[in-house]
Amino acid sequence: MIGNFTLDQLRVLTTIAETGSFSAAGRRLGRAQSAISQAVATLEDTQGVTLFDRSGFRPVLTDVGRVLVAQARSVLASAARFEAMASSTREGIEAELAVAIDPLVPTAAFIDSLHALRAEFPFLPVSFSTEGLGGAERRLRSGDAALAFCILLPSVPDDTAALPLLGIDLVPVVSPAHPLAKLNRPVTAGDLDEHIQLVLSDPAAPDGPNYGIIGTRAWRFVDLARRLDFLLAGLGWCRMPEHLIARHLVDGRLVALTIEDDPAAATGPLMIYAAHMRNRALGRAGSWLLRELQARLG
Repeated sequence: MIGNFTLDQLRVLTTIAETGSFSAAGRRLGRAQSAISQAVATLEDTQGVTLFDRSGFRPVLTDVGRVLVAQARSVLASAARFEAMASSTREGIEAELAVAIDPLVPTAAFIDSLHALRAEFPFLPVSFSTEGLGGAERRLRSGDAALAFCILLPSVPDDTAALPLLGIDLVPVVSPAHPLAKLNRPVTAGDLDEHIQLVLSDPAAPDGPNYGIIGTRAWRFVDLARRLDFLLAGLGWCRMPEHLIARHLVDGRLVALTIEDDPAAATGPLMIYAAHMRNRALGRAGSWLLRELQARLG
């Protein structure tokens, strides 16, 4: 019972609207026509409205009846989702899966995996947030996210379970109009120190550790797209994920730099992890998503 009506009464109402008669609704629901009529009469009485005009051969929805049929369908759909979510929880599926992602993480494979997750767990509420550098890990630690796709610098914390997903090559690049592009030779640390480096920073700790800084002249950004705008405008140089600048290298809007004795070259690709807190195990859906991403990226 919901207030003064039941879900069964709403189901009878919508079935009559779909089948066109009380008798047809009774056949679909496996009930006598008299039971259908009684359910409608009780609903009309408790709500104080007339749902059907019975003056003709067939009952016809009144104006208010048509409006309430639409509302009844919405209520029944919500009730079905409620039951499905409760059933999923009994089967070990999370009540909700909250995911956070760092700006350097490639999105194409992740988007495909989210589509697959929706198909596998259609009633699972998924919340998703994109964060500045370091933001996904913070959401993980605060409990606002169950799963984070992020970089973990300088190393993986002991309280974090982290699965390496893929390595990202960061390419030092600059606009062809920039003075560094006109040297026509490998650049040195001294060359770079004379120019602005566009650095992606953690908005919560803008002066904290950053990856691959060379020199002392740094402009700091929390937004990857805005940093790319400044890079294309020739206002500095930076390291960019290869997948984000490939087309700009092809069309000549950016050129790659070769850096002598580049300290970042020794560390190799920047690793992207799928991480969760060790004291908060993933449910079935989160574990399924990790396996899906592994298969897609493997």
